[in-house]
Amino acid sequence: MGGFPFVVAGSIISADLNSLGGAYMRTVLGRLGLMPLAKALTSEEGYRILERDRYRCQYCGLDGMSNFENSLVMSVDFVLPRARKGKKHSDNLVAACRACNLIKGQKVFKSLDEAKTYVLQRRSELHKEWESKMARLQNQPATASR
Repeated sequence: MGGFPFVVAGSIISADLNSLGGAYMRTVLGRLGLMPLAKALTSEEGYRILERDRYRCQYCGLDGMSNFENSLVMSVDFVLPRARKGKKHSDNLVAACRACNLIKGQKVFKSLDEAKTYVLQRRSELHKEWESKMARLQNQPATASR
């Protein structure tokens, strides 16, 4: 198979910048002032971070070791996002539940503590919105099934 090599990283497809063609792409991107994303984590690297953090979300404290369902929602977050030139170094990687990882998104913070404060505040806001919507739904009469 010829052509430009691609690597699937989760649901994101990115050019393999370690191939011979990738070296050329790095040069072109560098001249344009564009920084390629840090490589995605391998499964082994991700498991090392999860184990280091004892499968506990570093934002909300969800314990991924307490039960199987919690373990299914654990992921690894780039504190400084890859899209913002975050590196694949252990001090830039933390265990995070998917909800907190999604809430934090690609925002840039000065520290993990600042990111944690933002995520917890946003979770609280979203929880209040959810409670309000559920209360309204519970007070509405049930509609007929389709």
